[in-house]
Amino acid sequence: MSNDDLTAKLTALREKRGYLLPHHGLLALTAPELLRAYDAAYTALALEDRVLSHHDREFVWLGILIATDEEIATHHIARFREAGGSSDEIRAAVSLCATVCGFRAYRFAAWDWHAHLAEIDFRADWNRAVLAAGSGAAPRLCHLAACAIQVCNGSWDGLRWQLGLAHEAQVPEAELAEAISLTMFPGSVPNFVTAAGIWKEMIATGDLPASEPFRIWAEMQGQGGHGSDE
Repeated sequence: MSNDDLTAKLTALREKRGYLLPHHGLLALTAPELLRAYDAAYTALALEDRVLSHHDREFVWLGILIATDEEIATHHIARFREAGGSSDEIRAAVSLCATVCGFRAYRFAAWDWHAHLAEIDFRADWNRAVLAAGSGAAPRLCHLAACAIQVCNGSWDGLRWQLGLAHEAQVPEAELAEAISLTMFPGSVPNFVTAAGIWKEMIATGDLPASEPFRIWAEMQGQGGHGSDE
């Protein structure tokens, strides 16, 4: 690749995204095919429209980025504002993430102190705490962002609660799927794989109602990895 070709490639990438990060240049220099595939994956994940509006998608992104300490991705703040996001909603995203990142306290009380506090419904208390923390944003957005934050944190008991609460709040499955998928890059693909497995398991065991397409997915055998019949 000539110097002019490299400059042109990076310039086109910057114009498409509105910014450039150091790994773009490194991949352009050393693995141009990987850069092409990476850019295609990122475009499909973060730029192309699926079911969430730009406003709702960027609200979820804010929660993910706060949960993962991803300070470099400030373009999502600009995108949220461009999509009509308010300062009050940004405050709600910060407050919501702070609460969801503290799920371990609820988990401890609900699991380890259950024999002593059986009269307290910590799951219901948790739901109230999440929605109160996200006051200023729509409850539906709080559920979407909370699910994604639990994935980023690898808080699997928290994700189980969150998926159940989102279903009870009638959050559409396709919206949940998009919100959780946004965690793939900043929150790690392995965490996304585990999250999908938990969702699948909850449907298969009857812990979570599902539409017919999601049930077909959940009941398909052989999704446990290499050599597994699960």
